[in-house]
Amino acid sequence: MPPIRLLVVDDHTLFRRGLIALLSQHDRLQVVGEAGDAGEAQRRAAELQPDIILLDNHLPGVRGVDALPGLKEAAPDARVMMLTVSEDEADLASALRHGAHGYLLKTIDSDDLRAAIERCVGGDSVVSPDMMPKLVAAFQNANATAGAATRPPDPLDSLSPRERDTLRQLARGASNKEIARQLDIAETTVKIHVQHILRKLHLSSRVQAAVFASERGIALN
Repeated sequence: MPPIRLLVVDDHTLFRRGLIALLSQHDRLQVVGEAGDAGEAQRRAAELQPDIILLDNHLPGVRGVDALPGLKEAAPDARVMMLTVSEDEADLASALRHGAHGYLLKTIDSDDLRAAIERCVGGDSVVSPDMMPKLVAAFQNANATAGAATRPPDPLDSLSPRERDTLRQLARGASNKEIARQLDIAETTVKIHVQHILRKLHLSSRVQAAVFASERGIALN
């Protein structure tokens, strides 16, 4: 099988050199280049066209995830794997959202790293087992946010507490005079509340307001 050509991107020289030495012990892994910042990484990626780019998330002046678009443009066929100390859920979600094919922690065992690289070259997306619960949480949070963004606002939320009280009385069939007595407010104030309710709920009559409130269970609250 052909060797897997690697570009190692990390701003810590000692760690980078140690990682290169470690990777070089595996016959199928070939480190063809290294870089210490995002600009150098992009130039080296364009020049070398590696199979895999191992990318740290903390680089001088820029996050690794923010360098992903430039690296993908420089080497379209390369698969980028984050290799980082960050266990932050937001960093994980951001990396995958920006097109990373893997997210590995620097605490990973050398044999597990080799296996992850081989799986990534084979087309898999690889995430450190310790990060899987956070991946699930990030996915759930994204879905919840998307759901909240797509749901139309509830018109009931636009009503004031006193307008809700008035709507509740309307649902029970109370007249303005009865509502005024029940809420201990002036009848003219009730009329104003009713006008506001109809406008905010986009209704044309107090009968519609009563039906709306009954359908929503307002009278029971």
